[in-house]
Amino acid sequence: MKKSLALTAAVLLCTACAPAANTTPVPATSTAATASAPVSLSAGSGPQAPDGTVPATIGISWDQASKDAAVDTAQKAMTDFARPGVQDKQWANDLARWLTPQATADYSAVDPANVPATRVTGPATLTVDETNGYGVMAAVPTDAGIYTLQLLRTGPEAPWKVNRLTPTAS
Repeated sequence: MKKSLALTAAVLLCTACAPAANTTPVPATSTAATASAPVSLSAGSGPQAPDGTVPATIGISWDQASKDAAVDTAQKAMTDFARPGVQDKQWANDLARWLTPQATADYSAVDPANVPATRVTGPATLTVDETNGYGVMAAVPTDAGIYTLQLLRTGPEAPWKVNRLTPTAS
């Protein structure tokens, strides 16, 4: 009992001697007012887009072969997607060949029975950004409405892969 009383007294004494926390609020200051130099995330502190120009496609140009390949991938991916009667493992495996790794992971848990589309009803059409040779959006009509597919590629010779399939909002 003596030891616990002595220990309690020591703890209380040490606590009383410890400095109190400062609870005075620090005045708010704007970081913009205190910045000493303009911020740049580019190498060598140069501007990210000199003179406000859009960066080039870095060796990937939009030619007819690139557009045809993107349309073909969009059509085939949507055809494999719009099969609600197929067994889930077969559906996921068939669809995965057209998907990015992230999309493969995202769509692996989808139950194909919940997909409202059962068939593609027309050709895919592209919305091409001529300054971006790495990505394109495709609209694919189905019996459940138009789906928008985001397609990506990693280089000029790389195949197009679907990153997202989105139904038109009703």
